[in-house]
Amino acid sequence: MFYSVTGRGPVLVCLAGGPGADARDLGDLGGLDGFRTLVMLDARAAGQSEVPMDRASCAFTEQARDLEELRRKLEIERLDVLAHSAGTLTAQAFAADHPEKLGRLVLITPVGLVSREVDEAEVTVIRTRRAGEPGSAEALAAGAQPWSYGAWSEATRRHYEAEATYPQPSSWLREAFYVRPVSEAAAATAVARRAAVLSPVLVVAGSEDGVAGTGTARRVASCYPAGRLEALSGCGHWPWIDKPTAFRDLVTGFLDD
Repeated sequence: MFYSVTGRGPVLVCLAGGPGADARDLGDLGGLDGFRTLVMLDARAAGQSEVPMDRASCAFTEQARDLEELRRKLEIERLDVLAHSAGTLTAQAFAADHPEKLGRLVLITPVGLVSREVDEAEVTVIRTRRAGEPGSAEALAAGAQPWSYGAWSEATRRHYEAEATYPQPSSWLREAFYVRPVSEAAAATAVARRAAVLSPVLVVAGSEDGVAGTGTARRVASCYPAGRLEALSGCGHWPWIDKPTAFRDLVTGFLDD
């Protein structure tokens, strides 16, 4: 497992999405490294971490164990965790498995609560509404999905181009990562375990997110007793790229509260 450390201040462990995205995709999280020591963990089979022989160990439910191992290595009693997109499933599984080891949890544009649960109908509405907006043609010509960001700009173009330079996830990883509860009863149990997490949880949605939408974020936030939903206007799936200052101020305010 590979991780990098940057910034200053209290430790914040950060997980990228994908699944299989390189942790460098997170950048400095809108300048969050000026207020927190960011420990960027590359998940199994992602970024600069090794590909395990057992593909089943790449399921998000299994990868939650890596967060506990990292917590022990860092010798931190209660871990503050920030996760993006698919990585939010790993972070939530860790919170449910080790609620006493969790400090504060930041979930950015989550894809689900106990599995991938994106409302495809809502996502289609967002994409349709945003079709033809300024910059869409340029984004499509570059190979990007214009609805991924709040707007196609110089900053979003640089982010998209940087992603292409990182190691790309294996074709099998998505199926291995997104495991679903084996039954409705198992799903209900998993939801109940998350609802038992009492730590403060901030869920950040992008109002223009054509990847995960906003409905999933609302469901995730409502599950946690100390959950809080913030929808950033004009933002897509990577809100720290669209509105870095607003994102940074929101997250630091939550972590410092």
